[in-house]
Parts: sequence; C-alpha cells; structure tokens
Amino acid sequence: MPSDLLPMLLAKSLSFLLDDAAHIGDGGRLLLQLSTHLMEDGLPIIAGALAQDAQDPIISRRIWLWRAPSREVVEALGIGADRQNADPRLVLREWLGTTRAIVFDEGAGGVAPTLVWAFDHTPDEAQSELLRQISRFAAAPMTALAERSAKRALLEAYLGKRSAAHVLNGHSRRVKGETIRAALLCADLRGFTDLSEVHDANEVVLVLDAWFDCVAGAVHAFGGEVLKFIGDGVLAIFPIGERDARAACDAAVRAVKATRAGIDHLNQTRRRNGGPEFGYGIGLHVGEILWGNIGTAGRLDFTAIGKAVNLVSRIEGLCKPLGRTVLASTAFEAETTEPMIAMGSHPFRGIAGAQTLFGLPE
Repeated sequence: MPSDLLPMLLAKSLSFLLDDAAHIGDGGRLLLQLSTHLMEDGLPIIAGALAQDAQDPIISRRIWLWRAPSREVVEALGIGADRQNADPRLVLREWLGTTRAIVFDEGAGGVAPTLVWAFDHTPDEAQSELLRQISRFAAAPMTALAERSAKRALLEAYLGKRSAAHVLNGHSRRVKGETIRAALLCADLRGFTDLSEVHDANEVVLVLDAWFDCVAGAVHAFGGEVLKFIGDGVLAIFPIGERDARAACDAAVRAVKATRAGIDHLNQTRRRNGGPEFGYGIGLHVGEILWGNIGTAGRLDFTAIGKAVNLVSRIEGLCKPLGRTVLASTAFEAETTEPMIAMGSHPFRGIAGAQTLFGLPE
C-alpha cells in the first residue's frame, strides 16, 4: 500500500492512539473508542477484544469485548492461573457465537496487552496492513494502561479501594488526614490464641482466610471497606456521604447478617469434619474518624484513628462477657432501622462515662 495513503486512512485512529489513548484509565473505554475510530476509518470490523494480564488475587487476565452492531463493551473474566482459558481469540469467537469469524491479532495469547479483531470475511492486504499499524501504535498506550491497572489492583488488594484511590491521587505524604463520618464494624475471632498453639501455621492461615472471607466478603458486598486486618481482627467502615447515616448503618447490619450466615455454614462443615466451631464477636458504632497516612517518614500506613475507632473496639470486647455475638452503641442504634435489644449500661476502659449498648437479635 502506498505510504502516502496511510495517514489519510488512519487519521482518526492514529490521532486517538498518539494523543488521547495514553490518558484513558480503563481497557473497556480504550477498546470502545479505538473501535469507533477504526469504523470511521473504513475498516469492516464486526467485533474486537482487548486482553491484558491482571495483578489481581483472583482474576488472572482481563478481557474486554466489543461488537459493532451494539457498539457496547462487556468484560469477560478469566478466573484462576490458567491463562489458556483466557485466550482472547477463543473468547471472542465464543462470544460471537460462531467459529466462522475471521480473527486478526498481533501476538494474541502472550503476556503483553493484546488486541484482537474479527471480520465476517477475510481482510485484504491493505486492511491487514492497517491493522498491523494499529497494533504497533497501540502498544505504548496499552502497556501504560496495563501498568496503571496493575498498580491500582495491587494497592486495592492491600489498602482497599477507597484508600488506594487516595494514594493514587497523590495522597502519599505524612500530612494531616481527612475527617470522615462512617458506620464502623469491628470483628474478632474467638479462640485464636488456642488455635495457634495446637495447629501448625498452614492450618492457622486456612482458618484465618476462611474467617476473613466471611467478614470482608460481606462488608464489600454491602458497600463497606475493610481498613485493617489486625491479627484475627477486622476493622471496616461504611462511609457516610453518598448515602446518609441510616443507610450506612443499615448496610453494616446487613453485612453482619451475611457474616453470620457465612460463619454458620462454615461451622456446619467444621462439625461434620470433627473440627471446632468458629466463635466471634462484632462491635458496631457510628462516628467521626481521622483517615489518612500515619507512620514514619519512610514507612506509612493508610489507616483510621479516633475516639470512634477506640469505642467500637471496646464494644466488640464486651461481646464475650455479655454472651452476645453482636453489640452496638447508642449512636448506632439511633440510626439503624433494624430492631435491637437494650443490653444495659457498661463502663469502658480508657473511655469516660458508661455506655448503653444494644444487641442484635441472635
């Protein structure tokens, strides 16, 4: 193909890849916009896929799929370590519902970000050359996208989505944090010390993972965020802002109920296998916390501190003496629509004045 025709045919696509693509932070948006420009440049594509490896605890590879008639993008998820199951060529054909589609790719199936295109007829040499040029010019923005995605996934895995977003937005210095209001949940596994004494480390880790899956999974399912895993304990928040205090507290209660259901299921399995059951306590409170970087100049921890954090920890600590699995503060009980049972007034170590507590029906 004459080289002087290339800029005319690829003006929109090349302009997008050179000027705009590097600033797009999502693979689905990148695929949608690039596909749209390719159609405007006259390429008869019927579908496309963008694949990249994911630095994620669960997802091994992310694949976004685009189809010409609807011009919408959906995501297919490759779960587990076997990347052969996430080959974008196979996924694209399966999604289209036909094995007859002609698939064009540059390096599909490798570890680098990959673009795949589908035609309903074999592309001619000029069209194939255009796609080769697209693959070449798309390499840099797709690599940048993969690096940003990997950084975000790793930070979210270790910090949580809200905290990771703050760090990625430049909040990485030891300066005064942000005061926010939130419903707080503090959960603790009972008998962990005894468990650690009689079981090897691998068994202890399996128990902790099962416990954390129940609590953290329920927290995330109802819009909360885990701030800390502290030994066998969990500190989570349900921020107030986009939703009001009542909605946040109700979400926390729903997370507690989901945790109960998960632990009940685990305990049934452990009983059948002759293992000890999980015991636990959960404290609930609502109040202000200081949320941000705390630590030394060279080693920071993104966490929350404040009276509300201290109080919810003390509330959880009374679950065992009072024979309850869940206790809440007066402030929390006043906000939630869930019925709760008055449990009397109790003093707390290091906190002035007695506090009236409420229990969730067992």
